[in-house]
Amino acid sequence: MSIVSFLIKRSLWIVATLWLVYTVSFFLMRSVPGGPFSSERNVPPEIERNLKARYNLDLPLWEQYQLNLSEAIRGDLGPSLTLQDYSVNEVIAEGFPVSASLGILAMTFALSVGVTTGVISAVRRYQVWDRSLMTLATLGIAIPNFVLASLLIMTFVFLVPLFPSGGWGSLSHLVLPVIALGSAYAASIARLTRTGMLEVIGQDFITTAKAKGLSERTVLMRHALPCALTPVVSYLGPATAGILTGSLVLEKVFFLPGMGSHFIEAALQRDYPLALGMVLVYTLLLMVLNLIVDFTYAILDPRVELQA
Repeated sequence: MSIVSFLIKRSLWIVATLWLVYTVSFFLMRSVPGGPFSSERNVPPEIERNLKARYNLDLPLWEQYQLNLSEAIRGDLGPSLTLQDYSVNEVIAEGFPVSASLGILAMTFALSVGVTTGVISAVRRYQVWDRSLMTLATLGIAIPNFVLASLLIMTFVFLVPLFPSGGWGSLSHLVLPVIALGSAYAASIARLTRTGMLEVIGQDFITTAKAKGLSERTVLMRHALPCALTPVVSYLGPATAGILTGSLVLEKVFFLPGMGSHFIEAALQRDYPLALGMVLVYTLLLMVLNLIVDFTYAILDPRVELQA
């Protein structure tokens, strides 16, 4: 399949998926008891009627859906119901850089630590390095990120005060969240890299490369590693999804003003436009990143054909 036809078909699938996710999320959120103006301190009925009229919540549900969908298609996700003088687009524009920074750094940390650890374990297989690193990898997979975040805060904020406990403003604020978010995926990548390297280094083309007199470093990095990384590339899609969803919790733990914090507050406060906007952004990010993963997989292994 050509790249153009692949992109066209995948784009159509992205549009269809976004519409389906929007539709299901719209009706699910409105089926939950309560609303954006329901709270412990009830407002007078006439004020509640005015608020609902202001945000078109007094219309029949199907008319609300058609109106909101037409505005979303034009790129207007509407005003936030709980954040005064803020539109959903403005909230996303402010929170996206924080969440993107956290996700990119966590993925970079996971890839660099995981691939390096996996290669060392494969080269030193069944030795002390291999057993120690794989034991750490198993622990990294088993410990939830919010538990690891608590341990990191107790260790590097209270016992050894090296980093701030939360907030946003400098790279030091992201060190602990990045480690807590990326450790589990670094552990999985390490195990996948080790398995892939062990399968590749025993093949004939590696033996031929060694027979030509190439150094062990050259054989490993130029010949073995690209083939061994294909399982890792396949794992990047689920890993990206896990990092995006895992950041929802960690942004609250470390008080980061990212999209995850706004998403949780929107769900708790029944802020329909903001919650819908966050769902659409996360869905679009996942699908675009999966598209990039497919391209990367095809580049690493020319035998793989692009399929929509």
